[in-house]
Amino acid sequence: MSDVRVGVVGVGALGQHHARIYAQLPGARLTGIFDIDGARAREVAGRHDVPVFSHLGDLLSEVDAVSVAVPTADHHRVAGALLGADKHVLLEKPMTVSLAEADDLIRLAQDRKAVLQVGHVERFNPAFGLVRGAGLVPRFIEVHRLSAFSARSLDIDVVLDLMIHDLDLVLALEPSEPAQVDAVGVPVLTSKVDIANARLRFASGLIANLTASRVSTERVRKFRVFAPGIYVSADLAAREAQVYRLVSGGGRPEIRMEQVSAPEREPLRLQLEAFVKAVRDRAEPLVSGADGRRALALALTVLDRIGDMPAHLPQ
Repeated sequence: MSDVRVGVVGVGALGQHHARIYAQLPGARLTGIFDIDGARAREVAGRHDVPVFSHLGDLLSEVDAVSVAVPTADHHRVAGALLGADKHVLLEKPMTVSLAEADDLIRLAQDRKAVLQVGHVERFNPAFGLVRGAGLVPRFIEVHRLSAFSARSLDIDVVLDLMIHDLDLVLALEPSEPAQVDAVGVPVLTSKVDIANARLRFASGLIANLTASRVSTERVRKFRVFAPGIYVSADLAAREAQVYRLVSGGGRPEIRMEQVSAPEREPLRLQLEAFVKAVRDRAEPLVSGADGRRALALALTVLDRIGDMPAHLPQ
């Protein structure tokens, strides 16, 4: 089969890596780049010897599929234009700024029979694959995602910037819906929430406690899952996990630990490989528009709960 012609719209901190991987990816052919910053577009395109397009519409005839890595406020407009032109879309997270916009894109993709994949890249992290492969039924999940301050993604708060990654992972492990959501958060270096904690109780009884910060002095990506007879601690940054199992063979029970290292494969590359395959096969992507909407809905609920916090302590 011929290569899938792919383009990238938005080549900032993340989009440039989409372009880098597509330029090397078997089965895909990077055919063009668009960014409202023409100088930036030319710089990234020059690395891969591909054309730069001055207008989004000019890109349409040259691509079958597009990665969209523009600011979140522009997701609906850009992805809508691409889907409306019968192009397949990988849309970076968070999917949109509202559920109404997400629903509109899902309907449009269905009407056009187009692939709409949402860029929750941690789903493709081999360390998360180790968690899913442990065969557990989670009863408690503890997550810490901490990052140093960066000038990127300041158009959204830490819940939509960082925590939404882990909200999506929790939802991938838990089929039931949240029955209770409590959350706190505060701005520190920006006017938006920079550090937040959410506690989720699901209909199944699962409890998940998540902390996200973009004002940390260290980078932490820990995802810990507790289940009857088993505990898994995954380091998503190192792509490794420790699996602790309760073993009882007639004598005294003991806990045995197994250290598991994940394959040294870049999660973003795995994500783009899966997108190209879904386009080629006209198949449902691993992270669908519905998945992106579910994570967005929970993230917005967390933000609503943070908004319910009192402005000051009672006297």
